[in-house]
Amino acid sequence: MTDSHAEQPSSRRLVDCQDCQARPGGGDVRTLSVGRDMAVTEIWHTDECPTYTIERILLEAGAAKVKEQDARAKDAFPAAHQRLHEAAAAVPADNAAAPFVAALLELVQAQADDIGRFVTLPAWTEILDRNFPPQDPT
Repeated sequence: MTDSHAEQPSSRRLVDCQDCQARPGGGDVRTLSVGRDMAVTEIWHTDECPTYTIERILLEAGAAKVKEQDARAKDAFPAAHQRLHEAAAAVPADNAAAPFVAALLELVQAQADDIGRFVTLPAWTEILDRNFPPQDPT
C-alpha cells in the first residue's frame, strides 16, 4: 500500500492578509492551514484583524459542534451496537453474507473497544485477513 501523499512535494505559501497586512516578526498572530495538496498556507494577522476574528469564531463554533456530535454519538452508540448484534444474529451461518457480517461485527467491536480513536489500518487488515484469508497465488 502506498502513501497517497508520498509523491507530493510539501510546499509552504505565505499569503498576505487583505485586511490587516500583518507580516512576520511584529508580534502578530500566525495561522497555518494544510490543504488537500499538503501545501501549508501561512497567514499573519494582527490581533484586532477582522479576518482573524472571524477565523477564531468559526474555529470555536466548529469545536463546539464536534463536542456536541461526540456526546450524542457516545450516548447513541451502545444501542446502535446492540441493534447491529441483533441483526447479525438473524443472519444464518450458511448465508453468503455471513463472512461480511462477521467482519463488520469485528470492525465495529474494534471501534467500540476504543471509542476515542479510529481503528487503525493494521487492525482493519488483520480483521479482513481473518475473515477473508488471502488466496495462494498458485
